[in-house]
Amino acid sequence: MTSLFGVIGNPIAHSRSPHMHNHWFEEEGIDGKYVPFEIDPNRLEEAVRGMKALNFTGWNVTIPFKEAIIPLLDQVEEDAKLIGAVNTVINQQGKLIGSNTDGAGFVESLYEKRTLKEIQQSSILLIGAGGAAKGIFHALAKLEPAHLAVANRTEERALSLIQSIKTNKKAQAITIRECEKLLSTFDIVINTTSVGMFPHVENMPIDVTKMKNCTLAADIIYNPLETAFLREAKKHGADTLNGVGMFVHQGALAFHQWTGTNPDTDKAVSRITKQLGGTSC
Repeated sequence: MTSLFGVIGNPIAHSRSPHMHNHWFEEEGIDGKYVPFEIDPNRLEEAVRGMKALNFTGWNVTIPFKEAIIPLLDQVEEDAKLIGAVNTVINQQGKLIGSNTDGAGFVESLYEKRTLKEIQQSSILLIGAGGAAKGIFHALAKLEPAHLAVANRTEERALSLIQSIKTNKKAQAITIRECEKLLSTFDIVINTTSVGMFPHVENMPIDVTKMKNCTLAADIIYNPLETAFLREAKKHGADTLNGVGMFVHQGALAFHQWTGTNPDTDKAVSRITKQLGGTSC
């Protein structure tokens, strides 16, 4: 009998998760089907009951339901509780368990560019203080980098993010304007916002003029593959990392939770990069 999986969100038509997961089912010889569902924001509870009634093995959760779904679950893993968001649901014999693979997925992609030791020796800046930033901040804080800062338009929101997650080292909350002045002090700079995403591809979250040579500029956006932020950072001598790796690795971690199988992430990154062709889609 075919096992059912999916992703819920609104909008959802743009999602590449079905393509990626269905490829993995085929490659791993698993009889599974992954389907996207656009859910009315006012009918989330009905949708969750329906997926449970249809005996879905698991599903992913994206905007705007990552926080709203938490009260509808039977159990939420500790990391997801701290982050305050769920992106993966596992159905264990009718018991719905929520987890969050976003932060861990980003860290896995970061290892493509920096070793654990290099990360721990780095001063790291996160741009943005939304849901994605919270997951990435939590995952990076576990690695105990030399310095970790969060920049946001309002410093209060950055401070709120930092205070919501306990760290062994004191993190810094700063404004976007302050981070632009201090940019040369950071070794890794990560855009966790949607600024620069298709169709607004020329927008940038910060001015990168003061970014130092050999900084790693990372963006969680993968459409376009090279955002204006990454393009301009590269002009200033930065190494760059786009969002394809995070997308693939967070999906692979969810896939493993559902099936116990580790899919081929390298092949998935290559396939998605080729599909996007280096341009907006």
